[in-house]
Amino acid sequence: MEEILAGRQAVREALKAGRPLNKILVAHGAEGRTVSEIVYLAREQGVPLQKVDRRALNRVAGEVPHQGVVALAAAKGYVEVEDLLEASRQRQEAPFLLMLDGVEDPQNLGAVLRLADACGVHGVIIPRRRSAGLSPAVARVAAGAVEYVPVARVANLGTTLEALKERGLWAIGAEGDGETLAFAADFTLPLVLVLGGEGKGLSYLVRRKCDLVVRLPMRGHINSLNVAAAAAVLLYEVVRQREFPAAARGMHHDRTDS
Repeated sequence: MEEILAGRQAVREALKAGRPLNKILVAHGAEGRTVSEIVYLAREQGVPLQKVDRRALNRVAGEVPHQGVVALAAAKGYVEVEDLLEASRQRQEAPFLLMLDGVEDPQNLGAVLRLADACGVHGVIIPRRRSAGLSPAVARVAAGAVEYVPVARVANLGTTLEALKERGLWAIGAEGDGETLAFAADFTLPLVLVLGGEGKGLSYLVRRKCDLVVRLPMRGHINSLNVAAAAAVLLYEVVRQREFPAAARGMHHDRTDS
């Protein structure tokens, strides 16, 4: 089964990452530095490239904006949770995983994947049910990040959290009524950060498995943030603490039974 990669940046990043592509379709008249780079990389890697009219691209891409470039690729596969931990070992870094509890909007999942790549997350975990998957729409919003951020899809988030905790990771969830301010938590620990879905937040069972639940300070009239916005704040707080330890004033926590 082929996957449709639509959009200049998504196709370029797939080529740069060395992902096998069956064919690239470029609209007649499509120009620009990114298009030139795509053409160069396709020829260098021996990927067939075909010039077509935009109506043909519209039919292939459907409702996904394509910017005059579409690639046909083997469907992007999911990985195992162990592969995410192996990625941290290869980079010789403390594990930094992100778990998404029921993020169903492809726009949000794509935005979070892009953030995960920017912040050096070793991998993302999503549930098999009640979650957006690695669709063309997600790839388009992620702007190529799906090529670099491995995603594991699991049957049960709670069971997965327990297994990760047994491997030495700390599970820190985020919720509006969390008991600790996010900026007072210690994110330098081996970490799986757990974010809830749109409008629902963390499910009861997943929240129970978290060692700590943090909250972001809200000073306005709106008492919650979009999951992608919350992810941006929290992921960069992890980066700040890990890369600038002298500036981080986190505190260690005693794990309690959950």
